[in-house]
Amino acid sequence: MLMLQSLCAGSSAMDATESKSQRRPFSIKLWPPSQNTRQMLVVRVTDNLTTKSIFTQKYGSLSKEEAEENAKRIEDVAFATANEQYEKEPDGDGSSAVQLYAKECSKLILEVLKRGPSSKDDKEVLASKEVSAPHDTVFDISKGTRSFIEATEAEEILKPLKEPGNFYTKICFSNRSFGLEAAHVAEPILASIKDHLKEVDLSDFIAGRPEAEALEVMNIFSTALEGSILKSLNLSNNALGEKGVRAFGALLRSQSCLEELYLINNGISEEAAEAVCELIPSTEKLTVLQFHNNMTGDKGALAISKVLKRSPLLEDFRCSSTRVGSEGGVALSEALETCTHLKKLDLRDNMFGVEAGVSLSKALSKYAGLTEVYLSYLNLEDEGAVAIASALKESAPSLEVLDMAGNDITAEAAPIVAACIAEKQHLTKLNLAENEFKDEGTIKISKVMEEGHLQLKEVDMSTNSIGRAGARVLARVVVQKPEFKFLNIDGNFISDEGIDEVKKMFEKFPSRLGSFDENDPSGGGDEEESGEGECDEHELESKLENLEVNKED
Repeated sequence: MLMLQSLCAGSSAMDATESKSQRRPFSIKLWPPSQNTRQMLVVRVTDNLTTKSIFTQKYGSLSKEEAEENAKRIEDVAFATANEQYEKEPDGDGSSAVQLYAKECSKLILEVLKRGPSSKDDKEVLASKEVSAPHDTVFDISKGTRSFIEATEAEEILKPLKEPGNFYTKICFSNRSFGLEAAHVAEPILASIKDHLKEVDLSDFIAGRPEAEALEVMNIFSTALEGSILKSLNLSNNALGEKGVRAFGALLRSQSCLEELYLINNGISEEAAEAVCELIPSTEKLTVLQFHNNMTGDKGALAISKVLKRSPLLEDFRCSSTRVGSEGGVALSEALETCTHLKKLDLRDNMFGVEAGVSLSKALSKYAGLTEVYLSYLNLEDEGAVAIASALKESAPSLEVLDMAGNDITAEAAPIVAACIAEKQHLTKLNLAENEFKDEGTIKISKVMEEGHLQLKEVDMSTNSIGRAGARVLARVVVQKPEFKFLNIDGNFISDEGIDEVKKMFEKFPSRLGSFDENDPSGGGDEEESGEGECDEHELESKLENLEVNKED
């Protein structure tokens, strides 16, 4: 049994260590275990029930089939018990939950062995439990073909939710469209289990329904789930608009412990954003808020900024592709200054402009724990990019992803951008595509990555007016990184000779180099035709060979 406890603790610690090295260098969470760890534990429990040991010699062993069935039940019960313990102390590292998980498994294994082999039809509960052991904590009907659900099918599909003693904490109804009759079938079932629920995913669950029917279905689900104490709510990919948001009013108003809210691709207009702000009374515990692909606009951003101001624990904020311009960008940026725990920020594909970019830099300077920042296609230009790079240079020491593609950044801003990158030794992905860094800027950025940056995996400098010199230096730097996976420098002006040189550098790892289908070898001018191009490129490299980025800029 001690071997079993070691597996539980060891595997969970391994998961946490991997998580630490890859995503969150400053925190270790031992709970919950990954699905892989849970499966490994089922295998180990099965072995304990079937292989020779002092316990199986004393009480007898089980057949493989019966052992596997019991092992799954044992793991389910142990997980549910440990998870309940973890819920009481969510700020802990999860070590007590891991210990309880292993302890429960060991206890239940011994009880099953003492009980001895049972018939195939025996559906009795484990001796230590007075109610049926849960088969799972997640009820998910989203797999398979997207389809409409009517009353008869709803009765059959939702039957497991009616089983006595089930312990479902998460339901996912995504990808299945509920009609009015199906919603009436679901209503009492959801009401009966809502006190157990922690996560509800109703994304894309009314597709293809007429507006009146869809709104009524939303009202039914909202009323059924009203009063549940959820940690996560996903209403994405439903054509909500203001009417839809208000149709979920009963559910939204009743939430005081919500930690994650997803409103992606919901038609969140100005009015709908104001409704969200109005209907969620408490966002003090909110850590994830995502609004991707909506029609929010500047005025809608003003409403969202109010939500941000009362969400001090926010760690993940996504407001990408939401038609937010300068005014809304400034409002969001000012509100984000209160979200000092932010780890992931995604504002891609909006129309912020320089003023909002400068305003955003003030918020970025406060993020010590930021690991991912996505700021592509914001019309930042050099001034906005320099402000942001300068702020990030002094903050976010563990930044892993930096995305500033499509912002009209030129080589003039390269020294500051390079100085920022120089400080980011945990960087795994760098995306500066669709700018105007040219050879000069590309070489400056490449040079600061020569030393260190051992975790770098992806670099995208496509469509930057780069020639042979810049491509050669960048390729030479990244190909030597031990974790490197992919370089994209397509859409530039690299000569055929330059492409051959880059391919030569990657000859041992051809899959790590992107294509050159969009490259235009003649796009950079005709200087190479006179034979002077190579000299110019070598001269440029020579001038920049000993480049030192001024870290005081």
